[in-house]
Amino acid sequence: MPRFLLHHSHEPHECGVAFAAFRGHASPLRHHAALASCAHGGHTIWWTVDAAGPEEALGFLPYFLAERATAIRVDEVDIP
Repeated sequence: MPRFLLHHSHEPHECGVAFAAFRGHASPLRHHAALASCAHGGHTIWWTVDAAGPEEALGFLPYFLAERATAIRVDEVDIP
């Protein structure tokens, strides 16, 4: 199955909304760790997900996050 990097950015005053948006949204991403730069002023969150396509990958996110996110297809590579 293809793997996607979900990349979401928001404004500093939207942090609470970004995290609260998962309440009431059935997602396998809930209650799991994600990489985020909010505590360091970056206000970006990243997830890796397996999905059939970018639309399905973005569907793991609540609307507030998905509308501000991109789904980038990625693969692991061996670095020589």
